[in-house]
Amino acid sequence: MYYTGYRSPYPYYINPPLHNYVRQPVYGAIPQEIDFLNRFYHRQSSNMDGKIELRDYGGKPFVVDINEATKQNNTFRTAIWTGNNLQVVVMSINVGEDIGLEVHPSVDQFLRIEEGQGVIRMGPSKDNLNIEKRVYDNYAIMVPAGTWHNLINTGNTPLKLYTIYAPPQHPFGTVHKTKADAMAGE
Repeated sequence: MYYTGYRSPYPYYINPPLHNYVRQPVYGAIPQEIDFLNRFYHRQSSNMDGKIELRDYGGKPFVVDINEATKQNNTFRTAIWTGNNLQVVVMSINVGEDIGLEVHPSVDQFLRIEEGQGVIRMGPSKDNLNIEKRVYDNYAIMVPAGTWHNLINTGNTPLKLYTIYAPPQHPFGTVHKTKADAMAGE
């Protein structure tokens, strides 16, 4: 019951109807709607064991559990979405390895650690990496265009992360299984 306040000389208590005109996900959905939405938004493909098919879904609307996709990835670099102005890449850096000291002159970069630990080094030149921070699960790193940077895995397990490039840095469909493949591809 709701108290209506002092709108009239007497305090009235009423039971107003509570209409919900918008479908809420907590109430579930009709199976046909789920199928339609998965096709329309080009949701990630997964097989029966729940694994996400890691490939480039770019150019179309796409929905993915980025945490799960990142943790599932075992390649050094796999592009999962490449658009005209943005690219999302999942990465797995082996124990003791690093991304490699690099700079993107006209590309801003965002990195997010989902699993593992490491050290990020950044600076204005390859000889002046004046920023050094330890990073762990849930840390985000923003690298402005023109900034030299390297991310080193200092843990005992692979460092799982995803990175966003704006604009895209790698060709559509890029998959580098190892760091050696990545070096050879560039």
